[in-house]
Amino acid sequence: MIKIMIADDQELIRESLKIVLNMSPDMKVIATAENGIEAMESIKKNHPDIVLMDVRMPKLDGVQCTNLIKEHYPQIKIIILTTFDDDEYIYNALKFGASGYLLKGVSVTELTTAIRTVINGGAMINPNLITKVIKLFSEMAQSNFAVRVEKNGKKNLTRTEKKVIYLVGRGLSNKEIAEKINLSEGTVRNNLSSVLSKLNLRDRTQLAIWAIQTGMMQPIDYEA
Repeated sequence: MIKIMIADDQELIRESLKIVLNMSPDMKVIATAENGIEAMESIKKNHPDIVLMDVRMPKLDGVQCTNLIKEHYPQIKIIILTTFDDDEYIYNALKFGASGYLLKGVSVTELTTAIRTVINGGAMINPNLITKVIKLFSEMAQSNFAVRVEKNGKKNLTRTEKKVIYLVGRGLSNKEIAEKINLSEGTVRNNLSSVLSKLNLRDRTQLAIWAIQTGMMQPIDYEA
């Protein structure tokens, strides 16, 4: 069972999401919060697997709350669910460790799929934001936000793993990567896990930033 917490300053949004998500047999909303302070207090008591986080909330906004959660509870996954597609919000949410950034117009199916994807170690970005996110990754890579990796791990990357890194950096999902390089989705997921382990990185967001920083975003041959 996926334990979910919803942090949003609008009661209607919180309660609506709770009803909808509790209809999924593998999900349960175990807590809600109307601001970042409440969210942090609730996490201590309820230990959710994933937080659906609004951006603009009183007392402590969603971006700063994301930063605190990942600092103190790195195992908890976070999906930003908001009406705002502002560059600064996306930039900081991803920088601080959010695994997803969705606009509130997504369907129930898209949201539950995103939750499952993130829980399984993937990332989910609203399709309308993919181009913007790739641009932001490039900006993050040019900034002082440097991603450090395990040097020996870099030497041990296989050709397939390098292909996966390149395509993660382009913003592709595991399914899209699988189709691109003619592998099963499970094999792609295993390769991604191996890459993260070898490089000692937290998630695919860090991996994408590192790929751009180190020049691994040069086009490569997809053929086996």
